[in-house]
Amino acid sequence: MGLVQEITDQNFTSKTGSGVVMVDFWAPWCGPCRMVAPVLEDLQKEMGEKVSIVKMNVDENPDTAMKFGITSIPTLMVFKNGEMVDRTVGAAPKEHYKTILGKHT
Repeated sequence: MGLVQEITDQNFTSKTGSGVVMVDFWAPWCGPCRMVAPVLEDLQKEMGEKVSIVKMNVDENPDTAMKFGITSIPTLMVFKNGEMVDRTVGAAPKEHYKTILGKHT
Protein backbone atom coordinates (compact mmCIF):
# COMPACT_ATOMS: atom_id res chain seq x y z
CA MET A 1 0.00 0.00 0.00
CA GLY A 2 1.21 3.49 -0.80
CA LEU A 3 1.83 6.36 1.55
CA VAL A 4 -1.25 8.24 0.32
CA GLN A 5 -4.25 6.76 2.13
CA GLU A 6 -7.86 6.56 0.94
CA ILE A 7 -10.43 8.38 3.05
CA THR A 8 -14.25 8.26 3.00
CA ASP A 9 -17.26 10.45 3.72
CA GLN A 10 -17.37 8.78 7.15
CA ASN A 11 -13.80 9.61 8.25
CA PHE A 12 -13.23 12.84 6.29
CA THR A 13 -13.60 15.16 9.30
CA SER A 14 -11.31 13.13 11.54
CA LYS A 15 -8.64 12.78 8.82
CA THR A 16 -8.61 16.50 7.96
CA GLY A 17 -9.17 17.89 11.46
CA SER A 18 -5.59 18.50 12.57
CA GLY A 19 -2.38 19.58 10.91
CA VAL A 20 -1.96 20.23 7.20
CA VAL A 21 -3.76 17.73 4.98
CA MET A 22 -3.98 17.71 1.18
CA VAL A 23 -7.04 15.86 -0.13
CA ASP A 24 -6.97 14.54 -3.70
CA PHE A 25 -10.54 14.22 -4.99
CA TRP A 26 -10.27 11.64 -7.79
CA ALA A 27 -11.92 8.70 -9.60
CA PRO A 28 -10.41 5.53 -11.13
CA TRP A 29 -11.69 6.39 -14.63
CA CYS A 30 -9.99 9.82 -14.62
CA GLY A 31 -6.76 9.84 -16.65
CA PRO A 32 -5.29 13.04 -15.13
CA CYS A 33 -6.10 11.65 -11.66
CA ARG A 34 -4.00 8.57 -12.39
CA MET A 35 -1.16 10.84 -13.53
CA VAL A 36 -1.29 12.80 -10.26
CA ALA A 37 -1.23 9.72 -7.97
CA PRO A 38 2.52 8.90 -8.25
CA VAL A 39 3.37 12.60 -7.96
CA LEU A 40 1.50 12.78 -4.65
CA GLU A 41 3.19 9.57 -3.41
CA ASP A 42 6.60 11.18 -4.10
CA LEU A 43 5.51 14.40 -2.43
CA GLN A 44 4.32 12.54 0.68
CA LYS A 45 7.71 10.78 0.91
CA GLU A 46 9.52 14.08 0.50
CA MET A 47 7.46 16.10 2.97
CA GLY A 48 7.14 13.33 5.54
CA GLU A 49 5.54 14.24 8.84
CA LYS A 50 4.96 17.92 7.92
CA VAL A 51 1.85 17.09 5.89
CA SER A 52 -0.59 14.29 5.26
CA ILE A 53 -1.77 13.57 1.73
CA VAL A 54 -4.97 11.56 1.33
CA LYS A 55 -7.27 10.72 -1.57
CA MET A 56 -11.02 10.47 -1.83
CA ASN A 57 -12.85 8.60 -4.59
CA VAL A 58 -15.67 10.97 -5.59
CA ASP A 59 -17.77 8.13 -7.06
CA GLU A 60 -17.75 6.23 -3.75
CA ASN A 61 -18.00 9.33 -1.53
CA PRO A 62 -20.43 11.75 -3.16
CA ASP A 63 -21.47 13.56 0.04
CA THR A 64 -18.11 15.20 0.71
CA ALA A 65 -17.55 15.94 -2.99
CA MET A 66 -20.94 17.65 -3.14
CA LYS A 67 -20.30 19.58 0.09
CA PHE A 68 -17.16 21.13 -1.42
CA GLY A 69 -18.63 21.65 -4.89
CA ILE A 70 -16.27 19.31 -6.71
CA THR A 71 -17.21 19.56 -10.39
CA SER A 72 -13.87 18.72 -12.01
CA ILE A 73 -11.28 16.15 -11.00
CA PRO A 74 -8.62 15.97 -9.95
CA THR A 75 -9.34 18.70 -7.43
CA LEU A 76 -6.85 19.01 -4.59
CA MET A 77 -7.73 20.89 -1.43
CA VAL A 78 -5.50 21.78 1.48
CA PHE A 79 -6.98 21.74 4.97
CA LYS A 80 -5.27 23.21 8.01
CA ASN A 81 -6.73 22.11 11.33
CA GLY A 82 -10.04 21.31 9.65
CA GLU A 83 -10.38 24.53 7.62
CA MET A 84 -10.03 24.54 3.84
CA VAL A 85 -7.20 26.99 3.08
CA ASP A 86 -6.32 26.25 -0.56
CA ARG A 87 -7.67 24.55 -3.68
CA THR A 88 -6.29 23.66 -7.11
CA VAL A 89 -7.95 21.90 -10.04
CA GLY A 90 -6.28 19.72 -12.65
CA ALA A 91 -3.08 17.76 -12.95
CA ALA A 92 0.11 19.71 -12.26
CA PRO A 93 3.81 19.05 -11.63
CA LYS A 94 5.02 18.14 -8.14
CA GLU A 95 6.53 21.61 -7.61
CA HIS A 96 3.06 23.17 -7.97
CA TYR A 97 1.64 21.04 -5.16
CA LYS A 98 4.78 21.49 -3.07
CA THR A 99 4.45 25.29 -3.36
CA ILE A 100 0.81 25.17 -2.30
CA LEU A 101 1.61 22.98 0.72
CA GLY A 102 4.62 25.15 1.57
CA LYS A 103 2.35 28.17 2.08
CA HIS A 104 0.58 26.34 4.93
CA THR A 105 3.36 24.44 6.72
